[in-house]
Amino acid sequence: MRQREKEETALFYTGWALVFILCALWVLWRLFPLPFSKLVLPCMVQSVLGVYCPGCGGTRAVSALLRGDFLGSFICHPLVLYTAAVGGWFLMSQTIERATRHRIKIGMRYRDGYVWAALWIVVVNFVVKNLLLIVWGVDLLEGFYL
Repeated sequence: MRQREKEETALFYTGWALVFILCALWVLWRLFPLPFSKLVLPCMVQSVLGVYCPGCGGTRAVSALLRGDFLGSFICHPLVLYTAAVGGWFLMSQTIERATRHRIKIGMRYRDGYVWAALWIVVVNFVVKNLLLIVWGVDLLEGFYL
């Protein structure tokens, strides 16, 4: 097995393990509901410096995505939607290809460009949110709660 195939296999099984873990956590949360906002610590960068860190809005974006609010998820942190779309397609396409024993070759292949795109999304999100906050006083995360 080539190195790239080994990496894709590791990503495939890791992805499904994460999906399983998230589903189990969701079931536990539904059985034993806790106020999610009480479990999350405040961002230290925002508390101390008054600006957003590169990850600010990520938890709210996940919460919005789980509620089906795709626009809200994108506004809070576009990386969450990007990761859900790219990761979801990777898992679905790889599953179909593996289930058909590679007769249907639609499996998404890992490329470094996906990671670079994610990095650019984080940087642009960081710059835009902080420019809006500092220059124009617009707080994009103000109306979104967990």
